[in-house]
Amino acid sequence: MQTPAFYDQVRSLTVYDPLAEFLGAAEHGRIEYRYIDAVKLAGHSCPTVAAAYWMTLKALGSLYPDSLPQRGGIRVEFRQELLSGVTGVIANVVAMLTGATHDTGFKGIGGRFDRRKLLYFSADVGEEIRFTRLDTGRAVDVAARMQGVPFAPQTVELMQKCLSDSATPEEAAEFRECWQGRVRSVLLEHGDDPEVFPVLPVAR
Repeated sequence: MQTPAFYDQVRSLTVYDPLAEFLGAAEHGRIEYRYIDAVKLAGHSCPTVAAAYWMTLKALGSLYPDSLPQRGGIRVEFRQELLSGVTGVIANVVAMLTGATHDTGFKGIGGRFDRRKLLYFSADVGEEIRFTRLDTGRAVDVAARMQGVPFAPQTVELMQKCLSDSATPEEAAEFRECWQGRVRSVLLEHGDDPEVFPVLPVAR
């Protein structure tokens, strides 16, 4: 699988999954996720997939500053309903990284490792998504304000040509470069910009 080179430059996320450790799926329960994993899950790379990956990474970094985030130990609440806009796409990526599901996840073993009832929609939260540690109750709200990362000016025109099958091979290649160029900018140039990815602690 050949992908844009910048994928390898995007910061990875390592989590501790007690279920993976219990069942011997990963030594010491350590699982590393990279941006390419989100791309494979979604089947494509776009600003939405990039934002979903990065919001999760930023939130977990804030909640677990001195230890690995515990997969399966985090509640996730979305302000939007599941079928609103791209909420479902974002939720799929967030669920992969956190282990949180609503009612379709792993039911647990002997009363442990239950991954259900950790993912909610239409929640009363301050920003786009709220992440909460189950062990401490610490929570952060996060958002992705993508208007701060514009596309190249020619992107829309090139997309329309590609959709109508009127683009030349050169124009199609340019469109793909423009599209992934914005993804690259989101992750590598604006990833630590608080205006684009605000992370706000929630008062308890």
